[in-house]
Amino acid sequence: MTGEALLQHYRTMPGFWDEMLSETGIRSEYRQVAATLQQLRTDDLLQKDRLAADLFMNQGITFTVYSEDKGIERIFPFDIIPRIIRAAEWEHIEKGIRQRLQALNLFLKDIYGNQQIIKDGIIPAELIASCPQYTREVHGIRPAHDIHVHIAGIDLIRGADGVFYVLEDNLRTPSGVSYMLENREVTKRLFPELLSGNKVQMVGNYPLMLHQNLVSLATRQIAQPVVVLLTPGIFNSAYYEHTFLARTMGIPLVEGRDLMVDNHKVYMKTTQGLQQVDVIYRRIDDEYLDPLVFRADSALGVSGLMSAYRKGNVVLVNAVGNGVADDKAIYAHVPDMIKYYLNEAPLIPNVPTYQMSDPDAFSHVFANIGSMVIKKTDQSGGYGMLMGNKAEERDIEVYRQQVAEDPRNFIAQPIITLSTVPCFLDGKLQSRHVDLRPFALCGPDGISIVPGGLTRVALREGSLVVNSSQGGGSKDTWIVDG
Repeated sequence: MTGEALLQHYRTMPGFWDEMLSETGIRSEYRQVAATLQQLRTDDLLQKDRLAADLFMNQGITFTVYSEDKGIERIFPFDIIPRIIRAAEWEHIEKGIRQRLQALNLFLKDIYGNQQIIKDGIIPAELIASCPQYTREVHGIRPAHDIHVHIAGIDLIRGADGVFYVLEDNLRTPSGVSYMLENREVTKRLFPELLSGNKVQMVGNYPLMLHQNLVSLATRQIAQPVVVLLTPGIFNSAYYEHTFLARTMGIPLVEGRDLMVDNHKVYMKTTQGLQQVDVIYRRIDDEYLDPLVFRADSALGVSGLMSAYRKGNVVLVNAVGNGVADDKAIYAHVPDMIKYYLNEAPLIPNVPTYQMSDPDAFSHVFANIGSMVIKKTDQSGGYGMLMGNKAEERDIEVYRQQVAEDPRNFIAQPIITLSTVPCFLDGKLQSRHVDLRPFALCGPDGISIVPGGLTRVALREGSLVVNSSQGGGSKDTWIVDG
């Protein structure tokens, strides 16, 4: 089959916004890609698809799926057709993410300080008090430069109206940026002329941006602050990313046993002796960081780390306690935070969200369960969800009982019609649903956002769940002038 025939046979899904095709034809930003596809045969695309899989295999670009207490390592699925966004749309997304992160940083500073937002009745006190991610141990600690969120991954979706919505804030240890970078490197091998011809904005300088941001956070006045990446180790699902980022930034990759605390300062054990550490980019969850403060059984963290943090002798990236700001029940109040702290209307709207602890919301959601998704507030990765349009009656009843027993731990949202993109699957162009995770860096000099982010794809036909743990893959994301 020719590329022209592939495009002619491409079918969009009724009721969904397709990123490539509008009612009047191919969107301007996709025209050069479509023209290139028309010139290629199916065999050419199959060859590129195999080359991409080989490159991912040879690079060891993997993630781990945990199932029945077993870790299954898999190659990250990659689709060769890029997802393309116009620069004008991207500019709006950037402004919206900056606004959101400014408000979330102010919220974290406030909620671990004077809690004025609670005193003014903007957010209910019980919502914070009942949040399992609210970390009382850091109340009163002021992180360096008053920055709590240094690295954020904000999940966006585009609805049937073509509008981008924020689906989720990832403010603790967001992952996926290595896949964004590797996707671009693979695309350079597959479509080098197409990349340069479209003047696609660059993402490859992210490790340099990240390193500069980490160095700028150090409080010790020295020429070369010591920055390390703290990993839980090889059995973590994102270990590939930890090694990738440490290598590309040129910083040590350490585990808890490589660090020690003496006199409220953190030191790294080296062959030349102890070396004081200024900034720790930690990929370990809060509860495992310091067995003297959090989980006593943790062998992943460093004893005394929180004492050094409290004294301001080490910067932890991201700050401890950020989970209260990306709790799914708190998410519903982010537009209120933007209004309260910045006196602005949100530039990127939230998905409408129902607090299941509200009896009226509870009744409304289960009366309209066929168009609703219910999520646990403490789960991620696509786990703990009930998709009402696909659930059987007995599953709904079980979930209803769970929600009734612990309503604070659940929210509900209308099932959003995630936009679709063309994917090259089984030798054909097929539409699949996508989201977008842009990555933002917050430092003393402001907020930087790499142009593009990680597009995740629900590779299963009809699925709205894009998470890699649930069978999803990814695409290269292009920002073009189109």
